[in-house]
Amino acid sequence: MGHGARWIDLLDPTREELLEDSPIELHPRALDRLVARPEAEHEPRPTLESHGDYVLGVLLVAVAVPAEDRVFYQEIDLVLTPDVALTVRKTPPGEEPFDLAEVQRACDLHGSPSTGLVAYYLVDEVAERYLQLIDVLADEIDELEDGIESWPTERVRVRLSELRHDVLHIRRTLSPTRDAARRIVDGRVDVGNNEVFDRSLEVDFADAYDKLLRATEALDISRELITSAREFHQSKIGQEQNEIVKKLAVIASLLLFPTFLVGVYGQNFDHLPELHWRLGYAFSWAVIVVTTIGQLAFFRWKKWI
Repeated sequence: MGHGARWIDLLDPTREELLEDSPIELHPRALDRLVARPEAEHEPRPTLESHGDYVLGVLLVAVAVPAEDRVFYQEIDLVLTPDVALTVRKTPPGEEPFDLAEVQRACDLHGSPSTGLVAYYLVDEVAERYLQLIDVLADEIDELEDGIESWPTERVRVRLSELRHDVLHIRRTLSPTRDAARRIVDGRVDVGNNEVFDRSLEVDFADAYDKLLRATEALDISRELITSAREFHQSKIGQEQNEIVKKLAVIASLLLFPTFLVGVYGQNFDHLPELHWRLGYAFSWAVIVVTTIGQLAFFRWKKWI
């Protein structure tokens, strides 16, 4: 890189390797951060901030695995001085390491890029990954909306839960990444009297910040669509339950009069003259049939059945 600047990339380094290749003496806590193993349950918060003589950064890159329909996040840590850019890639267990070839090619186009430019292309790559990820999320929401009428209720419920979890996960990493880019745009991240991010880079970071802002807005729209789909699904379930209750009420109404009639004349009192009618049995059946048909006709007229 220009002016003696160079880029050191380490993949899952040990503490000893990091101490050997670090461009500057690191604070013990910063060193602990750089060698800490990635944990899916406790992802670090993305940031870019000054640490005295160097800039320390933490980025999370969304890596899609289309064959398995899932996404995982790979941590990339940065240590920047005016002369050296150190990147530390941390590979989650069982995953492939993130390939920095695209970032390397972009840097090579500048011949001798500065260390700040390396950071810019990394942040820009992160922003592009978020936009792609949210586009895929939007397609999945469209698929859900198309299937919400025909899919089984349990499948819709599970898919809604998965998409809601995805949105929350993306927001948890996207928002601090956007804030970190904003800090550079505002010129709040530098190393003492030396510039890591000069004015031209702040303009470049403004473009990356704009991408992250668009990703945030698209994510908000996705969240609203999921909320709308969830409300529609709940109203659909409520409507189905109302139909079931209505049918049960119709059945209960049809059985009400026959049950009453049989109950009255089934008490075996001595003074029930109707019990001694010659046509009493046939008459009771006629009343039951006529009232039942009448109720069915009324319910059909009301479109309750």
